[in-house]
Amino acid sequence: MWELVKAGGWLMTPIVVCSILALVIIIERSHTLQFNKVAPSRLREQLITRLRENGDIGRTQLMNVKEKTALGDILATGLLYRQYGLESMTMHMQNRASVQVHQLEKNINMLGTIGAIAPLLGLLGTVLGIISSFLAITDGAMQDPTMLAAGVSQALITTAAGMIVAIPALVAYRYFQRRIIDINAQFETQAGLMIQELYDYHLLASAQPSTSSSRTSIEDSIVQERSFGGLDSDKPSIAAV
Repeated sequence: MWELVKAGGWLMTPIVVCSILALVIIIERSHTLQFNKVAPSRLREQLITRLRENGDIGRTQLMNVKEKTALGDILATGLLYRQYGLESMTMHMQNRASVQVHQLEKNINMLGTIGAIAPLLGLLGTVLGIISSFLAITDGAMQDPTMLAAGVSQALITTAAGMIVAIPALVAYRYFQRRIIDINAQFETQAGLMIQELYDYHLLASAQPSTSSSRTSIEDSIVQERSFGGLDSDKPSIAAV
């Protein structure tokens, strides 16, 4: 293996570095982007059940839920702002979902970059190897074929190495992209179901002021103004009497 790396020339060094980075990112993202770790299946049901039984969930418990999983962060944030009404709750949940999706996309672009540049590095090695072969011909490689074989082997080895690194990197890049889309859809589904269940079980607080009380106060002020106006209009008749 080391002999092949040496035969490929100095361009094998960045190709090997790209392969190591790609392998580390694939292992790390495979471990992180697991559905049971990012979006547990029964988390929403547990939160709603606890909320129905106790009437409320303590802030400490919600903070513990936020720190464990990405879905827990989104749902617990919504419950923390539940008292401020639906709009505030939805806005904060969307903000946390954006942050969590950004965290899930960590190093994914690097994997795509490796998949794009590895073939180019191999192609550059191919070009340099062919140039080396032609230079060897001018230096008398027709009498010594080993001088010609060195450049050809460099061209073939770097091309193969670039492809070997690029193909798995691109496959993993597309796979992780699709996995993040599925996880984001799961976030939206679970958040929507939780809001619907809060409505169904009458657990969603309203931040809007009571229209009936405001309407009553307005009507009372109008009645008082009319009564005062009536008294003022009666004064001339009393004076006249």
